[in-house]
Amino acid sequence: MIRKMKKIYIILTYSGTMLSRIIKAYTKDEFSHVSIALDKNLKEMYSFGRLRPYNPFYGGFVHEEIDSGTFKRFSNTKCSVYSLEISPKQYYKIARCIRKFKRNRKKYHFNIVGLVAVAFGKKIQYKQALYCAEFVKYVLEEADLPINLPELVRPINFKDIEGLTLIYKGYLRKYNVS
Repeated sequence: MIRKMKKIYIILTYSGTMLSRIIKAYTKDEFSHVSIALDKNLKEMYSFGRLRPYNPFYGGFVHEEIDSGTFKRFSNTKCSVYSLEISPKQYYKIARCIRKFKRNRKKYHFNIVGLVAVAFGKKIQYKQALYCAEFVKYVLEEADLPINLPELVRPINFKDIEGLTLIYKGYLRKYNVS
């Protein structure tokens, strides 16, 4: 029996928030945030970031949406959306890992110290605290995907994953599956 391959989506964004401007100024990278989605419509899109659009200091595991929250507040968010074909087993592992984060969302915090440390070439990890790139890397590794990302991972590093296909580049609010 041949199982049909599944797809996940890696979304790189630059919103223009104060933190994203600081990250971009230091890294010179086009994007400062990364998310993972389980569907092409990006209705099941997850990351670590702001829990409230007007409070940059209150962060953790977030279910992101194009037309609400931070992305609604920062409506000129630029993005690149990539698809990645994976096996049904890998897809199941990713979905299971994300469900675990959803069930325990109150336990997780945003790793702002770890994010700042990356700028200085250091890794600082706290229990149950991640920044966006650490989260997406962790989820992909839990599914046994051969991603070969650096230990000090930045959002832009995800462009280098073998097999990624760019499906959209532009304003996130204008992303349309059709």
